[in-house]
Amino acid sequence: MTVANVVLVAALVASGLIAGLFYAYACSVMPGLARGDDKTLVEAMRGINVAIINPVFMLTFLGAPLLAAVAVFLHLRSSALPWIIAGAVFLLALIVITAAFNIPLNNALDSGRGGYAELRAAFEATWVRWNVLRAVVSTAGFACLVAAVLTNRS
Repeated sequence: MTVANVVLVAALVASGLIAGLFYAYACSVMPGLARGDDKTLVEAMRGINVAIINPVFMLTFLGAPLLAAVAVFLHLRSSALPWIIAGAVFLLALIVITAAFNIPLNNALDSGRGGYAELRAAFEATWVRWNVLRAVVSTAGFACLVAAVLTNRS
């Protein structure tokens, strides 16, 4: 296996992990928290916002788009290049969405001083919508990289 293919497979694995994380939030974590009271949701999300900033998460979250971008340059003459470019674009969009929408919402929740009901009302529905988009975008990036690997094999 060439270095170029190792990088592509590493991007694929990292993007799959990230897509799975956002999918899990969309279909289980947030619906589960939605069943709880205002304090439960706010305090749980505050705790998650602290816990998620760790080396394993950061390596996969930032590594997926970085590895996909590197794979683009390592596969310039490959028939898989359009798929790799598409995957990299989707994964970069994930970073932009997170930085522009989810992180500011997290920060507002963390620093919020109102009552739990007001904090939840300002956070939950908007954060969930952007997270669903992150799940879709990261899954699209993963799917494009799967197509790249399959195209690269033929």
